[in-house]
Amino acid sequence: MQGGDAEPPAKALRTPRAAGAAGILAALPLGGAMILVRLAVPARPLDAAAYLADTTAHNALRVALILLPFGGIFFLWFMGAIRDSIGAREDRFFATVFFGAGLLFVAMLFVFGATATAFLATIDTMRTPPQPTDFWHYGRHLTLSLLTEYAPRMAAVFTLTTTTIGTRLGLLPRWLSWLGYLVGLVLLLVVSRVAWSELAFPVWILIVGCYLIVARGRFRMISGKMPGS
Repeated sequence: MQGGDAEPPAKALRTPRAAGAAGILAALPLGGAMILVRLAVPARPLDAAAYLADTTAHNALRVALILLPFGGIFFLWFMGAIRDSIGAREDRFFATVFFGAGLLFVAMLFVFGATATAFLATIDTMRTPPQPTDFWHYGRHLTLSLLTEYAPRMAAVFTLTTTTIGTRLGLLPRWLSWLGYLVGLVLLLVVSRVAWSELAFPVWILIVGCYLIVARGRFRMISGKMPGS
């Protein structure tokens, strides 16, 4: 470099507001869809005839399927904004796990959506005339398994890696780091045994999104002070 020429600063932490807005927009439809699915699909086997006659539950599931794609789309935006914010300070190992877990989580969401749509179609064909209920129990179990066992595990990995990245770079306060690790462990270890615990993920996204918007001034200060500068 010539004397007096300043090295261009590495791109880092440019978009905390975009990441925060995307997090909020992702958390609301994701959380709403999860709540509606829990209300619409019974966690324990019950009388199939009674469920087939419960149109309120079916309509709740249809609304959840409307919200779900928007939650997935905004979650991808949230991922992209977070990664762009980290910029040149990105750790390749954690970034790979972060990116892979996020994409797998979205893929699980859309597989869940397709499965739940098929579940609704099965219900419609079983209602008139009455049909054997074996497929109903299969569809109920498969739908809930995707939402409460497999997708949350990918959400857990995403939460843990995002929290680790934010903690190592000094972007997250101590309380938010501890919250992220707690949410990640809940989603990884107990989500299939504790009903409604999958809601910890959209709640965490919402909290992180709000923090990123409120703390954008802090992020600008960090962006101007890179390690080794």
